[in-house]
Amino acid sequence: MKSLFSSVFLFVVATSFAQFKAILISKVSDPEEVSIAINPKNTKQIIGGANLANAYVSNNGGLTWERNVVKCDAYGVYGDPVCFWDTLQNAYFMHLSLPNPKITSGGSWVDRIVTNKSTDFGVTYPTCSAIGKNGFKVQDKHWACVDLKTNDIHVSWTQFDKYESKEPQDSSIILYSNSKDAGQTWETPIRISHYAGDCADDDKTVEGAVPAVGPNGEIYVAWAGERGLMFNKSTDGGKTFLKTEKTVAPIKNGWVYDVDGIFRSNGLPFTSCDLSNGPNRGRIYICWGDEKNGEKNKDVFLVYSDDKGETWTDPIVVTYFPNHKEQFMPYLTIDQSTGYLYILYYSRQNYLEGNKTDVYCAVSKNGGLKFDYYKINEKSFTPQKSIFFGDYIGISAVKGEVRPIWMEINSEKQLEVYTAIINDTSIARLEKNKISAINFTTNKLSFKDKIKVEFNSSKLGKYSVALYNPLKSAEEYIVAKNKKLKIGNNKLLIDTKKLNLKKGTYVLFLYNESESFYTWIFGDE
Repeated sequence: MKSLFSSVFLFVVATSFAQFKAILISKVSDPEEVSIAINPKNTKQIIGGANLANAYVSNNGGLTWERNVVKCDAYGVYGDPVCFWDTLQNAYFMHLSLPNPKITSGGSWVDRIVTNKSTDFGVTYPTCSAIGKNGFKVQDKHWACVDLKTNDIHVSWTQFDKYESKEPQDSSIILYSNSKDAGQTWETPIRISHYAGDCADDDKTVEGAVPAVGPNGEIYVAWAGERGLMFNKSTDGGKTFLKTEKTVAPIKNGWVYDVDGIFRSNGLPFTSCDLSNGPNRGRIYICWGDEKNGEKNKDVFLVYSDDKGETWTDPIVVTYFPNHKEQFMPYLTIDQSTGYLYILYYSRQNYLEGNKTDVYCAVSKNGGLKFDYYKINEKSFTPQKSIFFGDYIGISAVKGEVRPIWMEINSEKQLEVYTAIINDTSIARLEKNKISAINFTTNKLSFKDKIKVEFNSSKLGKYSVALYNPLKSAEEYIVAKNKKLKIGNNKLLIDTKKLNLKKGTYVLFLYNESESFYTWIFGDE
């Protein structure tokens, strides 16, 4: 694999308190696996979706929401919602099928991909069409995008010979199709993965195919499988693709991974292409999660290509925080008016221990080389292993308006769906007024038998402190737990001999409620 360049990007910030107003969309009908889309021609109109058939709509920019139930008498509705708009302002709710045998003969569970269409800006979805029926084979894990010039809809997904089969003769492949008439009819699906996977719905299965359109109508699709992060493309509107897909990057330990307290989790990729008139027009991005930095240190990674997918950068660590905490389930989008990247993900970086979880949005304004980080949930939550949490979250960005969508679990162990009101103006105002609650007062800490640490706090409370070896994710040394935090100057003495620390460079993390702050301890004198 040829790389454009190899480099390491480090993003060092103190992160922090809820920074935007979170809006509850719904907690009805156990909503998870959420999707959201802003109308490109009217940013006040937003649609959303959640399993199995929950459709949400807002006409005031996301401040208030209405919920409806999507129905398709012929093919049924069985979750995995993907919401999007076309250039004619039709809204779509794409999903899996559960055909009604009294209406649809020969139908079986998830035997096709179904698209419900709305012509009233997401209020109702009265019509539905289907694609991919192939005997009793399972059609699953789809995603879609729209060509802004032609209004063609492009969709890719996984076909299982027999879902969850362990038989070697059963395989999974990636299929692709498109519609040139706003979802009324669909082209015959074609196979775009030369290498097949198994049917176990696990690391060796080919899955997570997400399409993106290039500036000249190119179609780019990336997915995950046993060979790692895979990529294929079409330069003729989806008629043909490369005979053999390219391997972009390995995925350490596979795309299926375990997160404490989560019923099921994955690092499946999301693909997007910059269509703005900015300096990175045409750049293809793929974002995913894996365990390159340790099984208990999942991170979000990004690669990009400036030559239509021929060569790719080495993986860029988006979520670089050296306390080795879990950061998982990412989703990527681009604001095509600016070329800015927005990556939404779950994070546990603010807590010394346990499964408390926050939601973060990483924003890059320079093509993925530098990110700023914003915590967008108002209260941390603790997922429950017994409650299915869904496989993905979502974010949409149009003309400076950004709307994420994610799931939380409340104190009654109910699933809730939220969004937040984010735009470039509120981000700029936040950056201007940002004041850190805790500031380390020592310019440089050096490794000694006893290290004196001083920091100022603007609030009362309690704090805990831990040291981490930045290069070894298994090394954590708890220095203090639940110490009293006072306003003004605070002092802490670290006895490195008592901790059995070898001389070297460490990072010190201070945890305070739902905030974390860090500074370095250098081993060289």
